Amino acid sequence: MAKKFEYTTLAHRYTAQFPLLTYVGTQVNFWIIANLLLVSIMHMTSQIIGQTFQVSVTGKFAPLLLMAVTLGISYGVILGITHYYLDQRFFRKMALGKIIVFKAVTSLCVLILILTLLRYAFFDLLISPTLPAGVIVTKNESWNLMFWLLVIYYFFMTLLISFINQINKKYGPGILVPLLLGRYRDPKEEERIFMFMDLKSSTVAAEGLGHLKYSSFIRDCFADINEVLYPYRAQVYQYVGDEIVVTWPEREGIKNHFCIEFYFACQRQFQSRSAYYMANYGLLPHFKAGVHAGTVTAVEIGEVRRDIAYHGDTLNTAARIQSVCNEYKKSFIASNVLLNKVGVHPNMQTQALGEILLKGKTAPVQLTSVEWIETV
Repeated sequence: MAKKFEYTTLAHRYTAQFPLLTYVGTQVNFWIIANLLLVSIMHMTSQIIGQTFQVSVTGKFAPLLLMAVTLGISYGVILGITHYYLDQRFFRKMALGKIIVFKAVTSLCVLILILTLLRYAFFDLLISPTLPAGVIVTKNESWNLMFWLLVIYYFFMTLLISFINQINKKYGPGILVPLLLGRYRDPKEEERIFMFMDLKSSTVAAEGLGHLKYSSFIRDCFADINEVLYPYRAQVYQYVGDEIVVTWPEREGIKNHFCIEFYFACQRQFQSRSAYYMANYGLLPHFKAGVHAGTVTAVEIGEVRRDIAYHGDTLNTAARIQSVCNEYKKSFIASNVLLNKVGVHPNMQTQALGEILLKGKTAPVQLTSVEWIETV
């Protein structure tokens, strides 16, 4: 079963290790393919015209391919790097409409630069020498038509790459290809780890802040948790009110104790931004969490709104574990099933809570509270 999920696991791992390279690489690959498609269509169209009217208007195809690859790399790198850093630093709290307009203007500027290179560098140096003598190729009218052709083509291709980026953000790296191939149309079993994280004292916080400011508080909390996802190879399954559900493929979660240390990394992230939280909200977020591992089924559901859903007792157990944190005055509780798979770590300090009959369960579950002691 592990090999079936190798693509998704490797994609998520690579994205976690090289986020900028992954983002730029996706842009470059897409624009190379888009440009190859465009020059292929233009080349075949010119051949059709030549054969129809018995004129020779086609040059060699190899320089066109070279131009397509070169321009695809240039366009993808420039836009990829620009949009990546803008997304990280400026776009997070901007309205979606403003982001689209800004990216459209950026793309237009890059397109004008590329067209300048296309006309005065690539075409004059590479394409023109391959065309038959006497062919008129440098009329301004021709370049104007070329400009609008590329503007229209690149506009729709930009919409397509934006759609791909949104899908990747929604489902996470490595999910789109299996989704397109129908991987989740029928239920599939997976070995996964699930962690339910819920904000402590949420009712008191909501009453003190008011519903609008409380929503901003939750938004900032989840944004900080998202900062910690990639280093620990975690994936967001869903947000429910002031609760976030995080998941790992079992092999990824137990590696280097990622599924354990992730929770404490979130706490460190909140502490590092304590000045911001205290200045804006007057309190620091604290989450309680329960974590469990086991077999679940993954399936694509919905018609009006499609999503990938996980079902199984593993999720129910993880949710119930989180629900007893207050009862035992603990912040982080794990099932012994998970801890036996993860193993011990010198930074882990555990306390056995014994066999506990969780709500809705017919058999008790062995639970253990976990603390992470930082070494100097």
